[in-house]
Amino acid sequence: GLADLRKAIAEHYGEHYGIDVAPSRIAVTTGSSAAFNLAFLAMFDPGDRVAIAAPGYPAYRNIMAALGIEIVEIELGADAYLHAEHLKSAHRDKPLKGVLFASPANPTGAVIPADELAALVKTAEELGIAVISDEIYHRLAYAAPDVTALAYGAGVTVINSFSKYYCMTGWRIGWMVLPDELVRPVERIAQSLYISPPELSQIAAIEAFKATEELEKVKARYAWNRDLLMKRLPELGFALAAPMDGAFYAFCDVTRHTNDSMA
Repeated sequence: GLADLRKAIAEHYGEHYGIDVAPSRIAVTTGSSAAFNLAFLAMFDPGDRVAIAAPGYPAYRNIMAALGIEIVEIELGADAYLHAEHLKSAHRDKPLKGVLFASPANPTGAVIPADELAALVKTAEELGIAVISDEIYHRLAYAAPDVTALAYGAGVTVINSFSKYYCMTGWRIGWMVLPDELVRPVERIAQSLYISPPELSQIAAIEAFKATEELEKVKARYAWNRDLLMKRLPELGFALAAPMDGAFYAFCDVTRHTNDSMA
């Protein structure tokens, strides 16, 4: 990625999270989808067991299945987010090589509380489980400030993108924050698969960091929609199955109406 963009991303971590991230640890990618490919290829081998939350983003499963990774889906409880105990239990059944979680999550909108996130990262570290934190919906949380998994472990890999908060979906530009030991492997794989993200998108992404005032107006509209849905959906008979703490999703319980969520 362009040096100026990696510097801007590093500065974003300092300004938004109070976290120091060296630009050398940042890889700019062709959207977050490329970042997931790169992370899985650099971190795992075919047959490795990697835990993900269910429900979750379908592309996680699809990419891992294509790479021969064994997917361990962990069914979530009423909180709708992954707990450290979930990880311990799955690892006891058969050792895990990695865990991937999103907060805020797709499709639930659930956010992992800071104390639970700290426990999750600590547990993974103690068990030797590699952590990938999907933070693509950061800056779109409504109930609490954003907390990055980087605050709790230097070995965490974070994936983010300009597609959601920054409204740049079609520009195909994302990034990774990597542990030092993964920087060169990811760089080598990326050079073979993608060469580089589009330069025009990288230049636009630098400018996106300067558009916070406009983007906060967009977020305010999301918040207005969220408040409306939180009030009206239960009144219409659609109870929320997960807290709408972030992103732009309403994950509802439809069991009183049907036994087919696709109906």
